[in-house]
Amino acid sequence: MEFMRRLWAYLFTEKFNRLMYNSSFKQRIRLSIITMITLAIGAVGMTTYWIASKELQKNAFETSQETINKTTQILDDKLTGISNSIRSLTFSYAFKDMMLDVQSNDISNYYVHLSELQYVFSQVYFNEPLIESILIATPIGDFYPISQRRSQVQSFYESSMYFDMIENYGGKWIKGHTDKFFTGNKRSISFVTKGTQENVPNTNVFIVVNVNESGLIGLVNKHSSNDDSDYFVIDSKGEEVIRTSWSSSHNLMKDKPFLYNVSESNQGSFFHEFDETDYLVNYTRSTVVKDWSLFGIQQKDVLLEQMNGVKRTTLYFMIFFLLFTSLLSNKLTALLLNPLYKLQRLMHEVENNHLNVRFASRSSDEVAQVGFQFNRMLDEINRLIDDVRLSESGKRKAEMRALTAQMEPHFLYNTLNTIYCKSVLGENEEVNEMILSLSQMFQLGLSGGKDWNTLQDELLHAEQYCLIQQKCYEGLFEFEVTVLDESVLNCLLPKILLQPIVENSIQHGFKDMTFGGQIHIQVDRQNNLVHLIIEDNGSGMDAAMVSQAMLQPPVSKKGYALNNIVNRLNLFYGEEARIELCSLPGKGSRTDIWIPIREGEVES
Repeated sequence: MEFMRRLWAYLFTEKFNRLMYNSSFKQRIRLSIITMITLAIGAVGMTTYWIASKELQKNAFETSQETINKTTQILDDKLTGISNSIRSLTFSYAFKDMMLDVQSNDISNYYVHLSELQYVFSQVYFNEPLIESILIATPIGDFYPISQRRSQVQSFYESSMYFDMIENYGGKWIKGHTDKFFTGNKRSISFVTKGTQENVPNTNVFIVVNVNESGLIGLVNKHSSNDDSDYFVIDSKGEEVIRTSWSSSHNLMKDKPFLYNVSESNQGSFFHEFDETDYLVNYTRSTVVKDWSLFGIQQKDVLLEQMNGVKRTTLYFMIFFLLFTSLLSNKLTALLLNPLYKLQRLMHEVENNHLNVRFASRSSDEVAQVGFQFNRMLDEINRLIDDVRLSESGKRKAEMRALTAQMEPHFLYNTLNTIYCKSVLGENEEVNEMILSLSQMFQLGLSGGKDWNTLQDELLHAEQYCLIQQKCYEGLFEFEVTVLDESVLNCLLPKILLQPIVENSIQHGFKDMTFGGQIHIQVDRQNNLVHLIIEDNGSGMDAAMVSQAMLQPPVSKKGYALNNIVNRLNLFYGEEARIELCSLPGKGSRTDIWIPIREGEVES
């Protein structure tokens, strides 16, 4: 299948090329214009639609989530307000007086307390209209608003609420249920809390507040700004907390994909199918009752309805511009006969001594032939100029290469010796890693035969060298590079400049150490100079003596590293570059190098 696809693509390309190059110049331009503009319009149209649809979808999702968050906040505020109203009840004098008799088990003033509490109950009703009934269960009797008819069938101390609250010292919200404490079998949500009294941790007094279930969900819908949303509240098991028409008709406890999408996070959104229709589901967990979550659902098609309008508009614009392009292709062809104008401009540039310009064309028509002859003439002129330039710079180039070549064997001998030691010890896995690092070093050091490397490649070259030496001298030293100005990483400098200095730190600075060595390279920019700092905490050196020696010819093959670097810097930069050494015996060494910034490609 893949072979056939490639074959058809190849045949189409060949046929298109023959059609292009066998047609007249004007026909090729016209066909190219129509093809390119068609592709451009198609690409722009599809990209515009894709971006717009993504943005609309994102905005719709964010709006939906913001709405559900605000709605959940309203629900939480209402639950908090109800619980606070009940707690304020416990601070009333009527409640405190009643609690004193409860603790002394005195029932003689029961009706007095019942009468005094009626005003407190009315205040709670006034503050929170959603409260339907209040029951204060005590060992000396129940207290409740006399406007409510107390059911004699269900005692609080025999109900499941009591057993749930025995070990619970705070308030607890009970999901929607049929009220068994008062007549009427109304559905309500209950808030249960223990009555409190000073210095008595467990009073065995409980306050039950029944909240109108339909009124609570009605409050949520009333404050919703989206008329297309359906809201329902469920717990983590999928059981309905507030009965609504939606939650009653959908058994979410058995909808495992739905429950799976409800993560442990406090809020989220996902697409889900209900009754063969896709919906966007947004949810937010209540901060008051951690097990409750408010869900809002919207039909996906309604939510993303604007996207269809964007799609139609984009299609109409594409068709219009394609027709417009077809009608004006002849005029555009006449305007785009650029090769002749291009050749004319190139000739003017050559008159101004710009000899690097070239004429480019894939065709072989008459204009292209003239352009190719023009190119050959410029190539011959440049060749003659290059011959003169090369003859003048040959000596300098040879000196530079000789000094650079001197550095490469010096590094190779030391590195191969370390690999040989590992091989003798039979540590073949580390030998393999060292050889791979050496291979990468050679690739960076050779740099395609050029005399230059980017600073970034030089840092990598030094890092690979340190990795090899760390394998050989395990635990001896650590290596770190700090780049304070990343803009200089693409600057060019003579290759194999940093590695010899790092090698000196290892071979000489750490020669009397077995661990704790530190090598740090810092890269910064000072005006139009790259500032390199190579520091170690080795045994140090006589900086003045070494600075004087590196300006003289080396007396042995072991002492030419710094001398080589100084000579190469002089050849490449003259007095623009400089190097300074700083060291104290036993306190490490520091080498500072300043190099002029040269960006771009440099010929080898």
